[in-house]
Amino acid sequence: MFRAVVSAFCSLTRPSRREIAQLEDLTLPLFDEVSVESRRYVAAALSECEYAPSALVRRLAEEPVDTAAPLLIRSRALSDIDLIALIGRHGLPHARAIARRKDLNPTISDLIKALEKPTLVRMRPPQTIVTAMPAKTEAAPGNAEAVPAKEAAAAAADAETREPRGNAAENARRRLRAMMRPDTAGEDVSVNPFLGQASYVKLRETALTGNAAFFQTALADALDIDFQTARSLIEQSSHAALLTALRALDLSEDRAFLIAVAVFPREFPHPQAIRLFLDRYRLLHREAALDRVRSWKAETLSRAIRGNGPEVANAESRQSSNGDDPAASRKAS
Repeated sequence: MFRAVVSAFCSLTRPSRREIAQLEDLTLPLFDEVSVESRRYVAAALSECEYAPSALVRRLAEEPVDTAAPLLIRSRALSDIDLIALIGRHGLPHARAIARRKDLNPTISDLIKALEKPTLVRMRPPQTIVTAMPAKTEAAPGNAEAVPAKEAAAAAADAETREPRGNAAENARRRLRAMMRPDTAGEDVSVNPFLGQASYVKLRETALTGNAAFFQTALADALDIDFQTARSLIEQSSHAALLTALRALDLSEDRAFLIAVAVFPREFPHPQAIRLFLDRYRLLHREAALDRVRSWKAETLSRAIRGNGPEVANAESRQSSNGDDPAASRKAS
């Protein structure tokens, strides 16, 4: 079944989001039960798929490199941050496969080179050698003591030129940390930058009351959206929209799950459902969740504009008719 559903999915020319979500719902619960050969087959099939489900691809990428290699080399579902995390968790075997990707980020390429050649990291020579050089290098050209001094100077110069290469690994780590660090200077990094302990407590307490209106109000305040949109998120048949909202608020896994199970208690009848929720929450990128929240706000604004359109048109019509009617003008005056 695991192979069959993936094969059927790969045959689709342009799968919809619903079909992608359905594939994840079918395959992720079966993942731990299937054989290594099936995982290897699915990894190879999805590596060529343009619309591969990201959650399943990331799960397969965590497998040993003989299974994950096709995805590490070709899959577009793995972002630069995913690749960095995979290198950090699995080391050189995954890094060598990632190095074969086309158009690989130069920073990731530098990191892999640093991992391939750890011997470039060298210690600086003792400082006493360098401080002793000036006194000996001042010797006369014919003095025999000048030769060892020149050799020491050359060794020190070589050590100076080697040190930047030795720091290549650390420099690569700094650049990687800069890539993974959110740009706090941007205005769109956080939907609500002031979300803190008080806001979480408000979400938690209103969720635990069992009163949907209270929680919807708290969620609307936290996300800075209107009440109607917040209510539509909770009235859906599944917790998918709520999961996106909680990820946009950057809540920890345990806090997000506590709120989700309080709002949708019937969605978690067994431990497998809980694990699936946590897997999805971990694999959902916060930037994608933020984009979704922005789209909710845009839809709200669009509804408001459409709703005000008829009123504005009627007001202009009345004003125009009053201006053309002398009697109305005299009455207005």
